[in-house]
Amino acid sequence: MSEEIKTPRLLWKHPNPKSTSFEKFRVHINAKYGLKLEARFPTYKEFRQWSVDNLSGFWGSLWDYEDSAIIKDGKYTSVVDESARMDSIPDWFPGVKVNYAENALFTAGPNGAITKAGKEDSKIAITSIREGFTEETPYTWGQIRQMTGRYSQALRAHGVKKGDRVAGVVSNSAEALVLMLAVTAIGAIYSSSATDMGTKGILDRMVQIEPTFIFMDDAAVYNRKETDLRPKMKEIVEGMSKVACFKGLVSLPRWKKPVDVGSIPRAQTMEEFLKGATSDELIFERVPFRYPFYIAYSSGTTGKPKCIVHCGGGAVLSARKEQLLHHLVDENSVYLQYTTTGWIMYLVQVTCLLAGAHVLVYDGSPFQPGPEAFINIMGQKKITHLGTSPKYFAELQLRGISPRKLTDLSNLISVTSTGMVLSSALFDWFYDEGFPPRAQLSNITGGTDINGALALSNPMEPLYSGECQCFTTGIAVDVYKTVDNPEGVRVKGVRTPPGEPGELVVTKAYPSMPTMFWGEGGAQQYFNSYFARYDDVWTQGDFAMVHPHTGGLVMLGRADGVLNPSGVRFGSSEIYSIIETHFTTEIADSIAVGQRRPQDLDESVVLFLMMKPGQKFTPQLVKRVKDAIAKGLSKRHVPKYVFETFDIPTTINFKKVELPVKQIVCGKKITPSGTLRNPESLQFYYQFVEIEKMASEGKAKL
Repeated sequence: MSEEIKTPRLLWKHPNPKSTSFEKFRVHINAKYGLKLEARFPTYKEFRQWSVDNLSGFWGSLWDYEDSAIIKDGKYTSVVDESARMDSIPDWFPGVKVNYAENALFTAGPNGAITKAGKEDSKIAITSIREGFTEETPYTWGQIRQMTGRYSQALRAHGVKKGDRVAGVVSNSAEALVLMLAVTAIGAIYSSSATDMGTKGILDRMVQIEPTFIFMDDAAVYNRKETDLRPKMKEIVEGMSKVACFKGLVSLPRWKKPVDVGSIPRAQTMEEFLKGATSDELIFERVPFRYPFYIAYSSGTTGKPKCIVHCGGGAVLSARKEQLLHHLVDENSVYLQYTTTGWIMYLVQVTCLLAGAHVLVYDGSPFQPGPEAFINIMGQKKITHLGTSPKYFAELQLRGISPRKLTDLSNLISVTSTGMVLSSALFDWFYDEGFPPRAQLSNITGGTDINGALALSNPMEPLYSGECQCFTTGIAVDVYKTVDNPEGVRVKGVRTPPGEPGELVVTKAYPSMPTMFWGEGGAQQYFNSYFARYDDVWTQGDFAMVHPHTGGLVMLGRADGVLNPSGVRFGSSEIYSIIETHFTTEIADSIAVGQRRPQDLDESVVLFLMMKPGQKFTPQLVKRVKDAIAKGLSKRHVPKYVFETFDIPTTINFKKVELPVKQIVCGKKITPSGTLRNPESLQFYYQFVEIEKMASEGKAKL
């Protein structure tokens, strides 16, 4: 198969890789271990292989490295027991204690002294920007520390203690970020959800983690529409009535003047809550490395979301690694991540404070009052690091917008894209039309499960179109041949050769592995989610391929969305790439799923096309789509059925959701999750259980 795969287009190289912090750390490693740089580490891949083969040496060196020194108590007796099974969830750095918020707000100096180096009181730490850019508020490090101190003292006064859960249903604002820091400062565990999530989706999370308090915005603004959130507040309080430890809801003001929440039982305003604080003194509760600090959630698109518990030590160390070695984030960086608070990228954004970066938090639509407004802020604020998604690039391309023509993006160093597969067509658009050629496009994968990236970018190697540039350092990532296990049977995994697709896996423990899944049955859920397929190997749930010529990782979609007609496996993203390349003026979006009902001997690929306004779905279009797929991929990739759809289900973060559609067309009845932005769209797909009838009629009932 590898002979058929061409070398992709070369898009970017770092102008001076020897000047980077990655190179400095590589020299440090050579000196520390008496290694010869040129002989042992001529390439990134060999350095990365050393980091995987020597977990204790790599992570221990990073933990103590002067440029990423971590504020902590105690000394570790070992880094990790490398002989322990991965599925035993081994401990890391036993004997040390650390606090996430303390490392975000201060810097470790010589001999463990805590300093403000790079985080001086007068320097801007966070700028909060609201939709339309009518509200922009800068906060200095001094102000953030003072606010965090006051919030944390109020939490203590209301009885919140180490190990308690506190939840936010909040927008991406400075106040919400400070709340998270305050909760983690006292050793409590934080969890956040977006305000546009449905009440059921929020309660599916909250009832499981049993928070003492829920903090919630009193209003939301998106796409020029303001929503009063008090009705949702009331529903949430009612839904939490059987949670014994729940003390009440605290209302955060979206505008300067808070709204009246007197009609909502067990609710108070933030102003009232903060009256409990007698000072703004910052007191940090240092906890063991693997102690929980944050709960994230699986998408829950077909059932209740899994409550994934992350540890503070792993979050700090993993972030420092990615900032220092991969994305080159430091105290001179200005970081803007477009995200909701319900996405793991929200936590990535907050964690940039660890490096002393200036973080911009944005709330609202990036296309209001017009698409140029959000783009202009990149130039005005001299953004160095931008985080976004393929969906945003696709919208810009659709509208014919070139950010580099609208504003000065000369400060831009890195643009991170994640959330769904980034097509080669969008890679090419990024460099040909969209952004400055000097910026590094960092296509990453990993996310919620690991609180980090499994594949991302590095400054030492060239970037090729359509790829995640490299596997990350310090995590033993691989691609294994896909297996169809009998239920309850695990197999020994076999690595796929470059050029052949398979399952994305991790074969050794790493510091940011979840500590557990919260709630009843969490231990079994954890095992079933990651370790039930291959013996002692973590399965990420993605379908991918190592490119035979470049060594980069090509993402092919979610493993549960793999298409398998006549035993030929391929990813849905391969079909999407053809459509995004050749049909941008006609097709707005598409979704491809496999259908295998109980009576079917084989799987059929079904492709749904959502047309752009004014464009018609015709037999001629279907033929052109099938011909393009056959030519660009192979005849084996051509869908058996192609239909028009009026809508495609996505999460509130605009991730395309294939699994519910697949289950529906295979004859299953499902309950839509509260994480879906448009759950009503699923009803349309039930008619395709009788797909032969639909095909004979030639169209779907829109």
